[in-house]
Amino acid sequence: MENFDFVSPTEFVFGRGAEEQVGAKLAERGARRVLVHFGGASARESGLIDRVAASLDAAGIEHLELGGVRPNPEITLVREAVALCKEAEVDWVLAVGGGSVIDSAKAVANGACIDGDVWELFETKRPNPDVLPIAVVLTIPAAGSEASKNAVVSNDELGRKTGYGSDAQRPKLAFMNPELTFTLPPFQTAAGLTDMFAHLLERFFDDYGPVPVTDNLNLSLMRTIRAEAPRVLVEPDNYDARANVMWAGMLCHQGLAGLGRHEDWATHALEHELSALDPSITHGAGLAVMFPAWMEYVCEENPARFAHYGREVFGLAPTGDVLADALSAVDETRAFFASLGMPTTLAELGVAEDDIERMLPTLRANKGDAFGSLRRLTLEDAAAIYRLAL
Repeated sequence: MENFDFVSPTEFVFGRGAEEQVGAKLAERGARRVLVHFGGASARESGLIDRVAASLDAAGIEHLELGGVRPNPEITLVREAVALCKEAEVDWVLAVGGGSVIDSAKAVANGACIDGDVWELFETKRPNPDVLPIAVVLTIPAAGSEASKNAVVSNDELGRKTGYGSDAQRPKLAFMNPELTFTLPPFQTAAGLTDMFAHLLERFFDDYGPVPVTDNLNLSLMRTIRAEAPRVLVEPDNYDARANVMWAGMLCHQGLAGLGRHEDWATHALEHELSALDPSITHGAGLAVMFPAWMEYVCEENPARFAHYGREVFGLAPTGDVLADALSAVDETRAFFASLGMPTTLAELGVAEDDIERMLPTLRANKGDAFGSLRRLTLEDAAAIYRLAL
């Protein structure tokens, strides 16, 4: 097991009506003026924003609202929110939504405490210990951003999408009511399930040997997602299934599932270029295409690891040919994503071979000349994986 430094400061308020405790919990922590940050019209039309505002009012907490966060959040709205926070002397940022809203809120919380442009943090990755405290009302289980140290933001002007990691931006409070996810469209539910599963794959496949305590947690979460995925798609108002998915999504990206390992993250890098190329590409859908392609390309690096994954997660029986077993595990992964209604090729996402060369310069700007852990990928490798996914 590798050395690690792990911080997890988030208080989780989980269950029915969790969002009704927002005001009281923030008041306990001394909040005076809060920015309520959210996405599209559904958060308001569902009455959730009004309920959150009423909870803050009841606790005597002033609040401002700024909606409009899109999927694959963009730096322009972040900059607007940063200016609003500084002008109003906001002391907490409350994200109401899924991973895109939470990532935007993290960027805002950083930008409100620094001089200069917040995009500079995403470009340089320099540490920033001064961050406004963040709270979350989660509505879309997927990214795990409600407890993670990571945020990903796009810059459309530069054609870039990149991440920033810092324990200082882990949310302090996460309100998680599975009932808020009952009305999620099937595609959004499926994309979230894919994103969770991908977070586990990034951690399970690297260049390090077995770490049983971490690996078994990871595999258990994979099996849970596989078991609950069809239930939430067929029975979207099944509370227990939604609760298991919501809690699993947090555990998939909080950090526990990768402790003591190196982790890989090459596939997320490859996908980020897809949704930078076309922000309408849903992150989970892009991952559903790219992960099996990456697995097929690199599985010869450690076929026994892939075969083990196939046995533990999909129940595949060993054939005596380890590489064949590894490739069967890749096929099962692709089939699982397809069973959720996810795409299996880049063509289904509107990405053609001509787009590959357009993505490589920004991939290099984000990740350098080589990236990944299980196998160090060059830009030539990246191009080959994109072609494999066509």
